[in-house]
Amino acid sequence: MRQEGFQALWAGGCVRDQLLNLTPKDYDVATNAIPEQVRRIFGRQRTLAIGQAFGVIVVLGPKSAGQVEVATFRQDATYSDGRHPDHVTFSSAPEDAQRRDFTINGLFYDPLADQVIDYVGGQQDLQRRVIRAIGDPSQRFAEDKLRMLRAVRFATVFDFQIDAGTLEAIRQSADELTVVSAERIAAELRRTLQHARRRTGVELLDQCELLTKIFPELQPAVQAPPGNRLSTAWQETLEILDRLEEPSPATAMAVVLRNLAGGEKEGLQTVRQIGQRLRLSNEEIAEIDFLIRHESLVRTARQQPWPRLQRLLIQPLSGPLLDYAQAVAEVFDGSAPDIRFCREKLALPSQQWNPPPLITGDDLRAVGIPPGPLYRQILDRVRDAQLEQQIATRDQALELTRRFLSNPAK
Repeated sequence: MRQEGFQALWAGGCVRDQLLNLTPKDYDVATNAIPEQVRRIFGRQRTLAIGQAFGVIVVLGPKSAGQVEVATFRQDATYSDGRHPDHVTFSSAPEDAQRRDFTINGLFYDPLADQVIDYVGGQQDLQRRVIRAIGDPSQRFAEDKLRMLRAVRFATVFDFQIDAGTLEAIRQSADELTVVSAERIAAELRRTLQHARRRTGVELLDQCELLTKIFPELQPAVQAPPGNRLSTAWQETLEILDRLEEPSPATAMAVVLRNLAGGEKEGLQTVRQIGQRLRLSNEEIAEIDFLIRHESLVRTARQQPWPRLQRLLIQPLSGPLLDYAQAVAEVFDGSAPDIRFCREKLALPSQQWNPPPLITGDDLRAVGIPPGPLYRQILDRVRDAQLEQQIATRDQALELTRRFLSNPAK
C-alpha cells in the first residue's frame, strides 16, 4: 500500500501486545486508503467487503498469514444501539485514534520506520499498567456498553489497574449493560473466567458494579455485610475460583453459581435459567448442571456404593468434575481423600473399573423379553451385580435376569 502512496500502519491490539512482549493473535492495518482503493490494490479476488460500510476490508493472504483486516481511518457517528456507530466518516490517523476505546488500544505502529505512533498516551498507560478510556470515559461507554466488560477483561488479563475516572464511569453506566446482547456478555465472561486471574476478574466485576447486573441472583451474597453467612459463602466462592487449574469457562461458571443451587432441585433450575438467559450453549449448561449436581457425590466417594460412583466416573465430564471438586475440597478441606480415591480408580486399567457390560438389550430380546421400561431396570441390576463382582459371565447375567423377572422386588 505504501507503494501506491497510502499510509499503512499496524493498529490496536497487535501494537499493544508487541509493546507488552506478547505474541499478537492477529494484525490489523489502518490506512488512509478508502475501501474501494484497498480492493483495487489487492484485487477483488483477494478481498472481502464484509465490513465495507464501516471502512473495513478483509484481505486474504497466503495460508501462513491468514486474513488481515484493513480499516480506513475513520470517525464514528452516534451509536443509537449502544454497540455500533450509525455511520462513519473517513478521516485521519489522529482522529481515528480518538474514537477507539482505551489508550492502550489506540496505538499505531509503522513497521517500516519501526516507530510507535501515539496520539492518546497509550505508551505511558502501558508503562503505568493502567486501563484508561480515551477522552471522556462516559462518552466511550455510552457509544458501546460492551466496553465496560472489556475494561475488566483487559485489567484481568494484563494485571492492570482501571483508571479511577474510567472505573467511576463504568459504575455510573453499569445499568446500561442490559443493552448488550447476552451472547456478547457471555463471550467476555468466558475470556475472563478462563484466565488464571479469574478471581481478580470477578472481584473487578463486583467493584465496577457489573457483577450483579449480569447475575442479579448473586446480589444477596455479594452485598452482604462482612461476617454474614452469605458474605462468608461468597468469599469461599472466590477462593475456590483461585484454586481451579485451567478450567473450562463452564467449570468456572459453575463455581460462581454453585451456592445458588444449594443441592436443591429448585436451585439447579435457577442455575439452568441463568445459563439460558446468557445464551450459553446446551453443552455449557449441561456441564454446569453436571458439576454442581454431582459435587457432593465425589466429595463423599468412599461412602458411595461402587456401582453408583462408577457410573459417574465413566462420564466424559468426570475429569472436570474431579478438578472442580478438588478446588472445593481445598477450601473446605476434609474431602480431598475422596477425590484422590476417585483419581486412583481412574488410574487403574479400564477393565478393572469399567469392564464391558455382560449383556445388552440385544441379549434381552434374544431370550424373548419384549422391549420396554423393564430393560433399563434389568440392565442396571445386572450391571450393579457385575461391578460388585457378584457375577462375572454372560450366563450368570442371564440367570440373574431370570431371577429378577420371577421376583422383581427381590
